[in-house]
Amino acid sequence: MYVRAAAALASVTGSVVIGVLVLPTAAQAASWHDRPVVVAHRGASAYAPENTLEAVDEADDLGTTWVENDVQRTKDGALVIIHDTTLNRTTNVEELFPDRAPWNVRDFTAAEIAKLDAGSWKGAEFAGERVPTLHQYLKRVDRNHQKLLMEIKSPELYPGIEDQILSQLRKDGWLRYEHVKHRLVVQSFSADSMRTMHERRPQIKTGFLGTPAVADLPAYAKFVDQINPSHTTVSADYVSAVHALKGPHRKQLEVYTWTVNDAVTAQRVAGFGVDGIITNNPDVVSEAVDD
Repeated sequence: MYVRAAAALASVTGSVVIGVLVLPTAAQAASWHDRPVVVAHRGASAYAPENTLEAVDEADDLGTTWVENDVQRTKDGALVIIHDTTLNRTTNVEELFPDRAPWNVRDFTAAEIAKLDAGSWKGAEFAGERVPTLHQYLKRVDRNHQKLLMEIKSPELYPGIEDQILSQLRKDGWLRYEHVKHRLVVQSFSADSMRTMHERRPQIKTGFLGTPAVADLPAYAKFVDQINPSHTTVSADYVSAVHALKGPHRKQLEVYTWTVNDAVTAQRVAGFGVDGIITNNPDVVSEAVDD
């Protein structure tokens, strides 16, 4: 529209139009602004073994900027990326260590976990994928110029893990201004863990996983920037109640909902006004919210 108008002006005035600034319509601008952020849950876990570097790369190949992961601690104090508090669902730990049931993450050393195959359960083409350390994971996300929604998994099992995570983030450059401001959110199902994280490093955005009662939201707004409920518990009214509050950084509280893997649900929660959608299928959800 703007190019045609400029051409018409040139033909009438005889002047030469050097450059034209093309601006979106108000409707286009609103649409782009309102599009929820799409977060690859445990990486693009529909297509690659969850929480592996392969899943990070798959999300990158799909054009997904944000990835989500889960952090736990080994017996000897290393930080590793795995969802379950046990190792047997996503690795071959029962084969290599048959006498170590129930195969808790916290009962194995980093060296032992490094031996496990974390890919074959997803398909033969992923054989040999490993459980990454937090250091390895941060390097890969950084290499891909991606952003990270980090979950502290079951922090009650790992006293002091918040300080350890902050130490590793600092070593890997993730506490620099650009990362903290634009590329990092830390979340947990534990309100105490998020309160601790906020007290230790107030600059970091934090999120609470769950659906607190509306009456309790002001208390959460003191130490989290996001309220992140399951898509089965979210509604337009709930999103509005969250958005009515400002978090510790004096910005409107956000809502990231999980785990949405189909187009219909993605469009439904986008209609509620959520700020982010966490999904195993980032390509499916991205296409749905674009439509």
